[in-house]
Amino acid sequence: MKLIKTFLFATILFVVACNDKDKKQDAKSDTYETSKMTISEIESKNPKKFLKVEGRDKHNLIGQTVVKGKILNTATVVAYKDVTIKISFFSKTGTLLEEDEETIYDEIKSGETLEFKSKFFAPKGSSDVKLNIINAKVSK
Repeated sequence: MKLIKTFLFATILFVVACNDKDKKQDAKSDTYETSKMTISEIESKNPKKFLKVEGRDKHNLIGQTVVKGKILNTATVVAYKDVTIKISFFSKTGTLLEEDEETIYDEIKSGETLEFKSKFFAPKGSSDVKLNIINAKVSK
């Protein structure tokens, strides 16, 4: 009787151990599959993460605010196009006066910088301009 109980216990232990090993391998495989995004996929899904914008403003003779800037593509593989920039105008005290969007219809290859220039009739009392990338499309 003891021999049968021991054999039964050993068999159950063996089956449970094998099932746990298979579950661990399946879980490990699922984690690997979900985490193996290519560099291209990562850069395609997050254009704001790989595009940097900087710029400055000045006023021209007819009262327009001229914004000159540069967009840098820090991606290693992906080129972007149709970059949309949010241009925010602030007063001397830091109050947001107005926001505009500008789309730059050009392609920026990986590692390159693109210069742009836009003209606006800024709101009265604006003294500072800030630029932010809103979105971009992946160039094929």
